[in-house]
Amino acid sequence: MDSIPQTQLPQFQAPDYQEAWEMVLSQLRMEMSRAQFETWVQPLRPLGYQERVFTISAFNPYGRDWVETRLKSHIVRLLEGLFNESISLQVVVGNAYYPRSAEGYPQHFEGYRPDSPASETPPAGPGGTLEGSPPPAAPAAIEVPSPLTKNRKVMLQRAYGSERARVIQPERGMFITLYFFDSWLPLIGHSAAITILAARSMCYWNPMTGELRNEVETEMGELARRASVSVRTIKDVLNMELVQRYFLRYKVRRLMTPNGVRTAGILLQVRMDDPLTPEDQAAYNLPEEERWYSADFEDEEKE
Repeated sequence: MDSIPQTQLPQFQAPDYQEAWEMVLSQLRMEMSRAQFETWVQPLRPLGYQERVFTISAFNPYGRDWVETRLKSHIVRLLEGLFNESISLQVVVGNAYYPRSAEGYPQHFEGYRPDSPASETPPAGPGGTLEGSPPPAAPAAIEVPSPLTKNRKVMLQRAYGSERARVIQPERGMFITLYFFDSWLPLIGHSAAITILAARSMCYWNPMTGELRNEVETEMGELARRASVSVRTIKDVLNMELVQRYFLRYKVRRLMTPNGVRTAGILLQVRMDDPLTPEDQAAYNLPEEERWYSADFEDEEKE
């Protein structure tokens, strides 16, 4: 009897430094504003990765200092995830790595000349005008002759550069933790889980900047439509103890009309991060702040 060949599991293969940097760029492009990315991040160049030190080059000291103070720790976390080991990031000033035009200035910074009139000075960076030379203008893309990088760019183009992607808009996503699925979903049920996600889709939260807009005026019917459940289900979910305590608070908005008081919708406050379940709070001795909501939602009204 013929023996059955054993399936070999694929081995983890770390990317080369150029491919790793392309992956970091794709992530930062989604997380940052276009102006910030094109002004400060896109001009950076990867130089190499040796002995757990990843080196990138900035065109001038201003770009280096901006990355050092605002982005270095985040880039390190992204690279550590790619290389699966602890690394350090070195940012150097190395304008010799930028192709230069006939006039001696980098080809990717044609909008910037030290002797340009003030009217030709490019816009200031996200932190305002810096002393000395203004930040460089957005550079053109550089093609890196790495097969892995080329394949990565093809995959990104397929994901974000098609008519299908323009409809789906894959860059517009909502972050959901596995903890929510593994721990909260079995506890509160599918109807409550989808209602929470539907409510979050109506709000905004950027954990990197701290910007939060988690109060919304809506209607039971609109929330039910987004969650694809009945209005009765929405009412039941909003009155669940665990949902009220940790995820959603609401109060009914009523208007006085000539015919009496009329319900005009609900004011909803949504918690955008995931708390620990009561069981995990006890197991890890990490009690959650159960008054995450504002005073206006302390005593929500029942309909």
